[in-house]
Amino acid sequence: MTLSNAMLAMEISAPGGPDVLKPVSVPVPMPSHGQIVIRLAYAGVNRPDALQRAGLYAPPEGASPLPGLEGAGTVVALGAGVQRWREGDLVCALLPGGGYAEYAVCHESHALPIPAGMDLKQAACLPETCFTVWSNVVMRGRLRAGERFLVHGGSSGIGTTAIQIARAIGARVFATAGTDAKCRLCEELGAEKAFNYRSTDFVAEMRAVGGADLILDMVGGSYLPRNIKTLANDGRLVQIAFLEGAKAEVNFAEVMMRRLTITGSTLRPQSDLAKARMASEIETHLWPLIAAGGFRVVLDSEFPLTEAPAAHWRLESAGHAGKIVLHIEN
Repeated sequence: MTLSNAMLAMEISAPGGPDVLKPVSVPVPMPSHGQIVIRLAYAGVNRPDALQRAGLYAPPEGASPLPGLEGAGTVVALGAGVQRWREGDLVCALLPGGGYAEYAVCHESHALPIPAGMDLKQAACLPETCFTVWSNVVMRGRLRAGERFLVHGGSSGIGTTAIQIARAIGARVFATAGTDAKCRLCEELGAEKAFNYRSTDFVAEMRAVGGADLILDMVGGSYLPRNIKTLANDGRLVQIAFLEGAKAEVNFAEVMMRRLTITGSTLRPQSDLAKARMASEIETHLWPLIAAGGFRVVLDSEFPLTEAPAAHWRLESAGHAGKIVLHIEN
């Protein structure tokens, strides 16, 4: 397929708030060896996009400077050596950047087929959250059936994904959220109990059921010492973000005495091979669950590509629940 020379994209004109996202015309990316070009129909909006926009999360070397870490659409060009995909295939993909545009490029192993029963809008909501949750909860956190799992921010895109994956594994699932309505959403998705962190002490509630064997946290700050107290003996804390800050005072004597594990990761800087391994596990274990109706995307809202600033205002508000997507008119 012959690609056009230019495409519409939303660039970060300068570090700052949502209004620094501006429409621009830029060259269509060309695929290198092992890469594919996707004509995007939808792109997911995620907190790392907002961090990049604010100047706090630089893209890895060689990645597009445009924000956007996931999307879904049609394969329209193949780099040398690509074996799995053909032009015209529908895929969703984890992107190294560049999702806020009409076209994006990624390694072929980071793209997955659209799960049975899902459309492109739903599929665009999957890659970033599924890769993040699977790699941290299953691969790094080693969650097992029967264990008690607590996810903070249970109504977020990460949270709603984590609840459903943990439930499918057979864990007892608990969550925190900021309103009673969001807590009800978490329980509808499979949480045994969700705690409104504005009115409930999640530490006491979790200790009452034996403590958490695994915690997935994106808050940090004051939650760090509270998470230590929440963990059961031999428990694991997996940190994936620091919305409240990356520094806190922690009593490591308690970590040692109760044999606790504190770990974490960021997804974007990891190697192509590491992401390919995640993709393989996700397609093997999670895609059949989706096809069987055991997982649903919680969609908060949709915005046209050129209204990306409004999507970011929504993302950073206290009101959204689930995923936010950009609709890309090609």
